[in-house]
Amino acid sequence: MPSIHLLPDLLINQIAAGEVIERPASALKELLENSLDAGATEIAVQLEGGGIKRLVVRDNGKGIAQTELPLALMRHATSKIASLDDLQRVASMGFRGEALASMAAVAQVTLTSRNADAEHAWKIEAADGTQSAAAPAAHAHGTSVEMRELYFNTPARRKFLKSESTEYAWCEETFKRIALSRPDVAFSLQHNGKSAWQLPRHDLPQRITSILGTEFGQHAVNVERQIGPLHLYGIAALPAYSRSTRDEQYFFVNGRFVRDKVLMHAVRQAYQDILHHQRHPAFVLFLDMPPEQVDVNVHPAKSEVRFRESQAIHQFVFHALQDALSVPMESETPDSSLRRRPESSSSTNALDSGLRRNDGNSAVQQQSISFRAAQPQAAYKLWEEAAVVRDNVGWVERSDTHQSSSQANDGYRSAQPILQQTEHPLGFALGQLSGIYILAQNQQGLIVVDMHAAHERIVYERLKTAFDAQQMPTQPLLIPVTFAADALAIATAEEEQEALQRLGFDIAPISTNTLAVRAMPAMLKQSHAETAAREVLHELRDFGASRALTERRNELLATLACHSAVRANQQLSIPEMNAILREMEQTERADQCNHGRPTWFQVTLAELDAMFMRGK
Repeated sequence: MPSIHLLPDLLINQIAAGEVIERPASALKELLENSLDAGATEIAVQLEGGGIKRLVVRDNGKGIAQTELPLALMRHATSKIASLDDLQRVASMGFRGEALASMAAVAQVTLTSRNADAEHAWKIEAADGTQSAAAPAAHAHGTSVEMRELYFNTPARRKFLKSESTEYAWCEETFKRIALSRPDVAFSLQHNGKSAWQLPRHDLPQRITSILGTEFGQHAVNVERQIGPLHLYGIAALPAYSRSTRDEQYFFVNGRFVRDKVLMHAVRQAYQDILHHQRHPAFVLFLDMPPEQVDVNVHPAKSEVRFRESQAIHQFVFHALQDALSVPMESETPDSSLRRRPESSSSTNALDSGLRRNDGNSAVQQQSISFRAAQPQAAYKLWEEAAVVRDNVGWVERSDTHQSSSQANDGYRSAQPILQQTEHPLGFALGQLSGIYILAQNQQGLIVVDMHAAHERIVYERLKTAFDAQQMPTQPLLIPVTFAADALAIATAEEEQEALQRLGFDIAPISTNTLAVRAMPAMLKQSHAETAAREVLHELRDFGASRALTERRNELLATLACHSAVRANQQLSIPEMNAILREMEQTERADQCNHGRPTWFQVTLAELDAMFMRGK
């Protein structure tokens, strides 16, 4: 058995680099945060090969003294904390002292800096755990860090890096997050010698619209609330600007971009009553609070935090956002904010309603909806499936214990036929109520079915079965569905082809900013090809193929099922309603939808009699 021994410093740094410097975007984040901590007001980023070949961050911050340059590239050397008390109230972006040392262990790094008191700049170089001596260099006041050939000395790790376009897309997203957090700082970004972003100093609304577009700003409200040391501010979009994915959600805690379950739950609750559950809100929100009330030392990437009073933070964010959104709602027309209201988009409404009008008249023609168990005939089959039991005279009196003899003597007879016990416990459809519920009759009485929730569970279970069997049926599209996409979505589509194929999708870029859906799972609606594709790409982008197809498999398939299920105000024929009932009877866990809500209720004849005081 090998003896216990100390690891070499280079190997320790290379191990740390696997967590801290996952890809070029991780290195860019650390360098940009260092520049902000140094008080920079102008930061320039240059990338080559998506940041894999070369990544340079140059700032006009306070710089590093010559004597401190060697320490800057050493592990656990930092100017930002010195004690446990400092760690518990960290106010700077960086504090671990790991990033530069990790970069120097897996890349070729050059650090050049000049502080205000120096006559000229000094430069040191590092690679494979060794450093050169500091040498004079030409440089304005501030610091430049150049990283070349990431993972050049760990080829196995370099194989996990994606293509140049994918890595650049991640770097660009990191750049946008940092730029949103500090509108008082000027930022620029170049890739392969071409300028991609030029962001002068702005106020917060201008910076947000510069990055997210003017449409976002035109459909958003200001959020501002302060209670004691807690201060929440920013911009939140109205439901009319809801998104099909979570691509425009930015939350910053003390200037640090975070993804926190407590905060996201508070946001979802604030939008719960005004936004359809299949849509996602857009927002840029900042929460400032005492540093000692939030622990940022949870994960090496510092993207996760832990609040000391999480429930209080949740309520503060929820009420602040809810109040901000409630002011303009009377004058706005939220898309899908009410379950009984059609979708706001006319094109979406036309696709989802299942209706079309001919020659401008009021006649409505029903479009067919493909169900696996759809009945071939449109005739109402209730009395063929469940025979009417009659006595020799005709109708029989219902054996109802609630019926009194006096009522019988008065000539009361039930005109309700008795249905024989059938193989269909959910009965047979009578019609629709408010475009939301299916009303059906079975032997016990009335069945009320939430048609969207029920169909959602049906599709979800079918997707799970097909996915687990690796037999996802795919439907090629006669005319591919194209849509505009950002660089990160394009890169994800290119890199995750195997995962997309396993999910039944064929998505490919046809230009630098356009994707085409050429095939999709056969059990999904083609009218929702773009929405489903965006959801899948966003899931793969945020969590990677491995997590998306394993631990998040249920969430992903549930989202796809939700988009494919019939919608409120979609008119169904009697055979289509019966098809849903038959599918429910054949589907496991059909009593609840994917979100845990009930899909149907039984109202017995006895309960109806009691409501109408029959037999009393």
